[in-house]
Amino acid sequence: MKKVTLFIILIMIFFSKDKVLANYEKVFFDFKINGVSGEQIDLKDYKNKVVLVVNTASYCGFTNQYSDLQLLWEKYKSDGLIVLGVPSNSFNQEKKEDADVKKFCEVNFNINFPMTSITEVKGKNSHELFKWAEKNHGKSAVPKWNFHKILINKKGKIEETYNSFTKPMSKKITSKIESLL
Repeated sequence: MKKVTLFIILIMIFFSKDKVLANYEKVFFDFKINGVSGEQIDLKDYKNKVVLVVNTASYCGFTNQYSDLQLLWEKYKSDGLIVLGVPSNSFNQEKKEDADVKKFCEVNFNINFPMTSITEVKGKNSHELFKWAEKNHGKSAVPKWNFHKILINKKGKIEETYNSFTKPMSKKITSKIESLL
């Protein structure tokens, strides 16, 4: 009997997702983060919108995803999508100054979606937004590399996360966004 119970518990642990732990004392819209131009971005301004949060880096092999992020923004912003770029040096591949990141994004990719200041996205020094994401969605919300994506629904809760290899204009992401808009 003990072996059967242990087996059932192990199966439940294996097949359960970290999302089950979510209690959402706060939602995404309860946070603020500094913008790339020095302004403060109050995420409550994005209430009732779908938000794709992406930690970015200027010197990463995935940096070409900026083009798709801009396309995604242009395609869905009038329907209520916000693409929020979060430059990060958590993986040692970002410029040192916000102004340099802003210029790099504008000159090389014509980026005009909202961007934050350079922000830690993992570990004990990560921004409270990323600590919140881990607490409420588990390890899949913690960026393993640059261009990790967190999709926030209109209620301010994490809907899904996507690894760096998942391209912003992939059917996997666009169909999920369309279902939420």
